[in-house]
Amino acid sequence: MREVDVVGVRVEMPSSQPIVLLKEVSGERYLPIWIGAAEASAIAFAQQGMEPPRPLTHDLFAEAIRVLGHTLSQVRIVNLTDGVFEAILVFDDKTELSARPSDSIALALRTGTPVFCAEEILAEAGIPVPESETGADEVEEEEEVERFREFLDQVTPEDFDKS
Repeated sequence: MREVDVVGVRVEMPSSQPIVLLKEVSGERYLPIWIGAAEASAIAFAQQGMEPPRPLTHDLFAEAIRVLGHTLSQVRIVNLTDGVFEAILVFDDKTELSARPSDSIALALRTGTPVFCAEEILAEAGIPVPESETGADEVEEEEEVERFREFLDQVTPEDFDKS
């Protein structure tokens, strides 16, 4: 398993399909996952630190975990079959719960939980995007977002169909 960061959410044009982009922490591969609009909003809200006037579903689930005396220890993206990703929520007591990656990522952002991805998935669906020559530490967040936009302007869902 490789740890990944959530780079951001964007709407892929012309299909208007939201995408969440993950990047491996110790590497140069990016993993785009097409997601639903509601989950895209939930991820974007969490990344921006926005709190809605009433809790969203992911906020409710995070609070339920806390009130029940547990913590979410890991989110794992574990499978990719016919273009559909699968994730597992791993709790502090080692309980595992199958979930969609989009819901898992939204929950991870709310709880400060690390996200991991199976090496096989990164090998199959990851897109290498080399860092700039100045080095990863000097790359500004705005530059990374711009590279993400450029990447999304060129990629289509068919690019990931390995069948």
